[in-house]
Amino acid sequence: MTKILSLPNAPSRFGRGLTGPVRRGNPLRPGPVPVGGPVKRAFDVTAVLLGLLALAPLFIGVALIIRFSSAGPVFYGHNRVGFDGRIFRCWKFRSMVVDGDEVLARHLRDDDAARAEWLETQKLRDDPRITPIGRVIRKLSIDELPQLVNVLVGDMSLVGPRPVVTEELNRYGMSRRHYLRTRPGLTGLWQVSGRSDIDYGRRVALDRSYVSRWTLAQDVSIIARTFPAVARSRGSY
Repeated sequence: MTKILSLPNAPSRFGRGLTGPVRRGNPLRPGPVPVGGPVKRAFDVTAVLLGLLALAPLFIGVALIIRFSSAGPVFYGHNRVGFDGRIFRCWKFRSMVVDGDEVLARHLRDDDAARAEWLETQKLRDDPRITPIGRVIRKLSIDELPQLVNVLVGDMSLVGPRPVVTEELNRYGMSRRHYLRTRPGLTGLWQVSGRSDIDYGRRVALDRSYVSRWTLAQDVSIIARTFPAVARSRGSY
């Protein structure tokens, strides 16, 4: 299935670039306890268990639609950087064609504007890899619901920075130490503030602010703001 295409030597605009994988012993490595500690974790587990029960019919329906509408698996897993630099498998409902790597490579090779957009944001407004059903579930953020399982097993949190690949984390510059202090989130300040309509520098600043000022009340507020943000579909593509 599709992997996010990394373009080597992309410059960092948000601090001194840091290249290579996240490693143990890095001077920016945080301590062993993520931001929020056991309070945040207990909240996550309780909320996810209730959410999985309520959303079970939706899970089944979306899985069946994907299974019978296009060739390929129902779920798509991709490696992302988690708390303390640990690599984990992040799950989504599949929204792209199975040969997405080749499709994207050809598109970026032939379209200079698309290549510039990808270098700037790691996303494309007109992404040729996305299936018709995929466009719908991405617009409504339904494709990310399997990440509730990632939250349940402890790879992610309900609220936090969006999970990124190692190459993308390099773009955080010195701010990546904030990213590594917490579990990535299913939702977060970026998602409720405009998502892809926000430039990358602002996204990094929002992640840094969230980690530096974490409170449980802020998590509850962001979750409450997520529902109207999804309904408006602002910045989703």
